[in-house]
Amino acid sequence: QLQLVESGGGLVQPGGSLRLSCAASRLTFNYLTIGWFRQAPGKEREGVSCISSSGGSTNLVDSVKGRFTISRDNAKNTVYLQMNSLKPEDTAVYYCAAKPFTGCDSSTDFPFWGPGTQVTVSS
Repeated sequence: QLQLVESGGGLVQPGGSLRLSCAASRLTFNYLTIGWFRQAPGKEREGVSCISSSGGSTNLVDSVKGRFTISRDNAKNTVYLQMNSLKPEDTAVYYCAAKPFTGCDSSTDFPFWGPGTQVTVSS
C-alpha cells in the first residue's frame, strides 16, 4: 500500500514562510501525480497546487498564485510546497495526495492521501 507522510507544518507569523514536504513509501513515486490540498475549520477541502510526473505544475486557487510553489525531487521520493508571504487565511490542515497514470488536468480522483500537517499563521 502506498503511504504518504506530510511534514514541515507549524506556527508562523503573517508574512513568514514554510516549506511542506510530502514523502512517499513506494519506488513508483516517479510515476505519480502529487497534489496539495488544504482544509480550514468550517470550510470545504480545496485543491492548492499540483505537480505531474513530468514536472509540470499548476496552482489551483488564485489566492496562492505568486506565493506558493510546488516542486519535486524524485531521487528523494519527495514533493515540496514552498509557502511564502503567509496570511492568516492560509491556516489549515494541509494534505498531500497521489494518483497514477493521469496528470493535473485530469478529473480523476486522488486515491492515496497522507494524514495531514497543521499550518497556523497567527501573530
